Amino acid sequence: MIEISNEKKEKKYDFNIKTNALSSFKHVIGVVSGKGGVGKSSVTAMMAVEMNRKGYRTAVLDADITGPSIPKTFGIKGKAMATEHGVMPVETRTGIELMSINLLLENETDPVVWRGPILANTVKQFFSDVVWGENDFLFIDMPPGTGDVPLTVFQSITMDGIIIVTSPQELVSMVVSKAVKMADMMNIKVLGVVENYSHFTCPDTGKEYKIFGESHLDEISREYGLEILGKISIDPNLAEACDKGEIERHMSGEFTAIADKLDEML
Repeated sequence: MIEISNEKKEKKYDFNIKTNALSSFKHVIGVVSGKGGVGKSSVTAMMAVEMNRKGYRTAVLDADITGPSIPKTFGIKGKAMATEHGVMPVETRTGIELMSINLLLENETDPVVWRGPILANTVKQFFSDVVWGENDFLFIDMPPGTGDVPLTVFQSITMDGIIIVTSPQELVSMVVSKAVKMADMMNIKVLGVVENYSHFTCPDTGKEYKIFGESHLDEISREYGLEILGKISIDPNLAEACDKGEIERHMSGEFTAIADKLDEML
């Protein structure tokens, strides 16, 4: 007699994609946030800048297809060109390689009105079809939340881990929890958390103000066993550098300290 088992056998699929044959990365790091407006893109850009200053070859993949800001941050107005080998990334003044949907659109202000699967496949193509060359670090600027694109990136691209960017608001503890739990579900390591907009120091008096409220980062880090990579102050000079496309000229001891920690980890 044939025994029929009631247990369902789970099929396991390998969704991992490979880079272009002419590309390689020693380390791939995703920069994520549970919600928008916490400065995730500026943190991504500054991480690439700081690692580049340390002598590493770095690149940035702008996976925030519907809200790309990386090219403007670096002052890039040129377009990515296609060759027989694949699409060539655009290089910044200091040699950081970039790929973003804004480097392919006719006008950078054109909206990208695509559904989730198309957005996710575009990010995969940015990783697999772009001729990145040999780089030490690839930083992926992820869209906020836990939707199609973050899910696809986590499934498709082998990463060393993610950096979660947050702000001091109490609401953030909930969205950080979501990001941590999603990373755990996808077996992605959380390298640490960066709290942006932590405080503002008045240049006239030196007095410190908690504009977005008291930090809850210590509580969150203890709850989930997370490394605090740094608490970044509100810096009008950084905002101005991003607006002018001159982020590579911005100097910040706070970001340098985060890059040092990341370097030690990896």
